[in-house]
Formats: sequence, C-alpha cells, structure tokens
Amino acid sequence: MSAVSEETVCYRHPNRETAVSCSRCGRPICTDCMTSTPVGMRCPECSKEKTKVVSMRSINATVTTVTTALIAINGLIFLASGQFGFGTGGTASQLNVNLGLFGPSIDINHEYYRLVTSGFLHSGLLHVGFNMYLLWVLGQLLEGPLGSVRFAGLYVVSLLAGSFGALLLEPTALTVGASGAVYGLMGAAFFQMRARGIDPFSTGIAPLILFNLVLSFVIPNISIGGHIGGLVGGSLCALALVAIEKRRLPPWTGYVALAVIGVASVVGAIAVSGRVEGLL
Repeated sequence: MSAVSEETVCYRHPNRETAVSCSRCGRPICTDCMTSTPVGMRCPECSKEKTKVVSMRSINATVTTVTTALIAINGLIFLASGQFGFGTGGTASQLNVNLGLFGPSIDINHEYYRLVTSGFLHSGLLHVGFNMYLLWVLGQLLEGPLGSVRFAGLYVVSLLAGSFGALLLEPTALTVGASGAVYGLMGAAFFQMRARGIDPFSTGIAPLILFNLVLSFVIPNISIGGHIGGLVGGSLCALALVAIEKRRLPPWTGYVALAVIGVASVVGAIAVSGRVEGLL
C-alpha cells in the first residue's frame, strides 16, 4: 500500500486521511477537527475567529459628511426659494426660474450653470422631502464604501447626467430637483451591492428603483428624462469604479472615469439644448 501523501492528511492528526480543507487557511482537517460555519468548514484555530459580515451598511456606514452637507445645501436653497406648496405643480418661484434647467437659456444665453443649479432646487415640500429622504438612505449605503470624495463625484456626475436626460426629452420645460442625482445613487447602489456579493433584490434597492421608475411615468409634472438620465449616469459610474477596483488600478483612475462621464453628460446636454430654436 502506498504511503498517504501530506496533502490528504489532517494537519493535527497525520494518520487520518481527509478530503476537507479549512475554508479560511486551507489546511486539511479531519472530522474531529472541523467546525461547520456559514462560510464553510473551519479548523480549530480559525473557528475561534469570528467572521465579520460585510454589507454596504456595515462598511464605514457612519461616514455621511458629504451626504449631510448636500441635504443641508438643498434645504437652505429650498427655504430661500419660498416654494412651500405641498405638490410639485403651481407657479415656479423666481429663484427656480432664474436657476432651473431650461434649454433656451442654456442655448441662447449660455447659462451653463443651470445644468448644476437646477439639481439643488425643488418645487414643493413633497418634492424636496422625498428626495432628501432617499439621499440620506443612499448616502449611508454609499459614502462609506466609496469614500467621501468619490461619493461627491458620483453625486455631481449623476446630477449632470440627469440634466442631460431631462434636456434630451423636454428641452423647453423648466426642470428642477435632485431626482437625477438620487436616481444615479440608486443605480450605483445596485451595482456596488452586486460587486460585493449582496443581492440588490433582497435589500430592497432593486424594488425601490422599479417603484420609482413606475412613478415617473404615472405622476404628472415629473421629468422622466431626468430620472432615467441620472440612473444611467450613476450606473455607468458604479460599473467603472467596480471594474477599476477589480483590476487594482491606481485610485486616480476612478476620478478620471467619473470626470469622463461627467464631461460627456455636459457636452450632450449643451448639444441637445441647441435643438430649442426649432421648437420655440
């Protein structure tokens, strides 16, 4: 009979053959040495070490510096606008008229700042309340894992992508709201969860996206283009960041990817706003 090889015997009992290895350190273990855990069989040493469950919320979930700042800025601008109606309809405030997304002003007057300022304006209490609630929830999920700087970049790029989408479908409509940026965060959360082995459908993110997309088509006075544009922009940002992380590329490449998507959104928004002369 041939001798039992070193690779097939328990590291603590050399006279016992085994086909099982510790899921953490890889050492062969026999039935007396193995401990069943949610992540596989463990040897006596590794089984004493608790495995930390990693989720989107558990990774630096307390880091909400940028999220809090964004909510504060949106809230202050909302108070300054005086747009205190409950719904999203009604007469727009002067601040919304001056800073909201409006194709003719971008094309004719070259007021490109509207691509950004429109994302910090809202048309009513329900509008700002719903967006800020989602921003708070999504910010807690994303800002920690991504880091505050990249999270801020993701938010701005999603906002710009939302402006592009809004102008693409309705260039002559006055559009305001952080919805494009918030939809971008939802798309980013979906792909960040998938990259970390978390099922987006089990967390409620996927149903949240579907529910809000349905609302976009059902409720009047909602920018469908802004919502879809933001969702696509945020998703592209997340996919780029995930790919960069998997390939272990330098951190600066993530900022470059965000910048490229942001610049493309601005160029697209300016280009489609040029159609308004034929629509007026």
